[in-house]
Amino acid sequence: MDKRAPHPLFKLATELGPLLIFFAANAKFNLFVATGAFMVAIVAAVIASYVVVRHVPLMALVTAVIVLVFGGLTLVLHDETFIKIKPTIIYALFALTLFVGLMLGRSFIAVLFDQVFNLTPQGWRLLTIRWALFFAAMAVLNEVIWRTQSTDFWVAFKAFGVVPLTMVFAMAQMPLVKRYQIEEATAEAPDSERGDITPR
Repeated sequence: MDKRAPHPLFKLATELGPLLIFFAANAKFNLFVATGAFMVAIVAAVIASYVVVRHVPLMALVTAVIVLVFGGLTLVLHDETFIKIKPTIIYALFALTLFVGLMLGRSFIAVLFDQVFNLTPQGWRLLTIRWALFFAAMAVLNEVIWRTQSTDFWVAFKAFGVVPLTMVFAMAQMPLVKRYQIEEATAEAPDSERGDITPR
């Protein structure tokens, strides 16, 4: 398969576009219309990603499937609870996948994010633990917000809060990534810190 690196602006558009459509549709109409628009936008983003770069990241595929399932339940049963717990399910699934990988002696973080880092085993272990805890925290945060705040507040948080939080957290991991890069491993990562975890 011809896999090309997408332009940063294209990647940002496919990730933020559906969320902005979701927010705008909810503001103008209601959550059910917004859910339908969100489902269409997610599918369009996946198709656009494949057409442009001939590749769709695993994380985007999993997210799209869960959006379609829970969005469909929301519309069919006319119950907004399903679309609200959708982020909780996604975050919990990612956290569980990473924790299970650690238990099996593997790091799935590279596969999950569709990226390749040249890290030492200890670097993979630490990065996996941090992202697993982040996803678990986001699952809890989503539950707290949708259960205690208004629908409009939850939609605004989903559209304008989740992405910045994720970006800030990802940027905060760069010192760890740089520290445990393979070319710097000998100088900066003691042999005693290196485990058996390798990305699969």
